[in-house]
Amino acid sequence: MRSMPKAYLIAAGGTGGGVYPAVAVTEALRRIAPDAPLYFAGSVGGMERDLVPRELLAEYVEVQSGPLNGVGARRAAISLVRLAIGVVQAWRLIGRIRPAALFLTGGWATFPTAIACWLRRVPIVIFLPDIEPALAIKLLSRLARMIMATTADSIAYFPRGVTVVETGYPLRTAVLNAKRPDAIQRFGLDPARKTLLVFGGSRGARSINTALDAILPDLLADGLQIIHISGELDWPTVQARCDALPAESKPRYHAFAYLHSQDMGQALAAADLVISRAGASVLGEFPHFGLPAILVPYPFAWRYQKVNADWLAGRGAAIRLDDQAMAAELLPTIRRLLAPRGPLNAMRRASAALARRGAAEDIARKIIELA
Repeated sequence: MRSMPKAYLIAAGGTGGGVYPAVAVTEALRRIAPDAPLYFAGSVGGMERDLVPRELLAEYVEVQSGPLNGVGARRAAISLVRLAIGVVQAWRLIGRIRPAALFLTGGWATFPTAIACWLRRVPIVIFLPDIEPALAIKLLSRLARMIMATTADSIAYFPRGVTVVETGYPLRTAVLNAKRPDAIQRFGLDPARKTLLVFGGSRGARSINTALDAILPDLLADGLQIIHISGELDWPTVQARCDALPAESKPRYHAFAYLHSQDMGQALAAADLVISRAGASVLGEFPHFGLPAILVPYPFAWRYQKVNADWLAGRGAAIRLDDQAMAAELLPTIRRLLAPRGPLNAMRRASAALARRGAAEDIARKIIELA
């Protein structure tokens, strides 16, 4: 009698830095184990609800959760109640689907699912997208059989006895399949001109949008073409700015509120230089395309983005520019990098040297082996 294929549970939520690698590993699990039932546990109303491809899954569920670190007493109390409810929800889910393993990417959105799996003795595998782990991953690391990380530099942040394996950052199919000629056609770009990509992460970044707006006429006068992903919050302002541009400049300024997976992959493939925050995805997506970057870490949070930016900058693949310095330094930095004898080609080579191929498949195989 043929045995039933093992089921796997994936948990992720919060920001794109956690959701995107979870999607990449889900895709790889589906390729390697096409008959395995895959279940995805996301947070209630989280961005992952719109990003996780449902055709890959046996079921998508939402589990209550909430942050405990860096919030006030009242919100922490509410989060504790939600976490408790989430553990009960996850407990029932795990009892029903009986997964062979749980794969998660950290964050408070995955905390209840991880606790329920630990209580039910389901093996837990964690992927750390950022170089430095947040508090949730530090706590959950003691419950995990294995932690996989983008880079071996993360090992220093864990106590002895915690198994940390370097795998590289897993990339989604939409990123892996993006090609520059297709991207140029998709956005109507001039292949003879340099392309600047500007975005602020999965939720946008007002300070980056404001800084770009101040220097946009100069960049267009320099002959650049720009792909600008503003985020929904600033989209009305950005759209009005786009409408007000001179007719000769409009064809070279391509503004969007948001780009979904395939289009975002093509935007990265089209770019010669990118300006962005320094969320975890920059550690994998930019090296895949050999894409030089000006990284502006989010200033109102713990230092994870600063550590990511410094890791790329220290290897010659990026320049870190602090938020408060953009007004004075962004335009001259762009011009210096794009100058005919500027360092762009050297940065491109340095970035490409950091690429790690096949990370999603490597992680998926380790999950299957552990189960």
